[in-house]
Amino acid sequence: MAAQITDGEYHALSELRYLIRRFLQEGDTTARLAGLEPQQYLLLLVIRGLGPRQEASIRTIADRLALRHHSTVELIDRMEAHGFVRRTRGREDRRQVLVSLQPRGEKLLEKVVAQRLVELRSHGRALVESIGKLLESRPMTARPKKRRPPAKTT
Repeated sequence: MAAQITDGEYHALSELRYLIRRFLQEGDTTARLAGLEPQQYLLLLVIRGLGPRQEASIRTIADRLALRHHSTVELIDRMEAHGFVRRTRGREDRRQVLVSLQPRGEKLLEKVVAQRLVELRSHGRALVESIGKLLESRPMTARPKKRRPPAKTT
């Protein structure tokens, strides 16, 4: 039998969702104040934030942004027209299109990320605490012992 969800768990999950949404909304506002739409900021962040062995291919970017391929291409088209990113062909596979940051995009991204880090460092503890409450192990509820029927006596 699964343990019953406690009022505290409902509260912690609700609080976590609220804090995440607030953090994301603040990020959208910060991006807009810097002159970027939220999707544009996320595109730049995806490209810059990929690991050293990952290439910023259209497919990778689309996966990270949870967008369809054609929507990602349209976003990259607009960003390239503004001089924020540049497309190149893959060295090993010329069919592959890779996207890299241009200095203008890098500078704008750095401005937004610097502000986001300040915001996260000042409000991040509440997120961590909320997650911690959900991850705390709680004692397993004891299962009621099955009662055996009384032994028959003859």
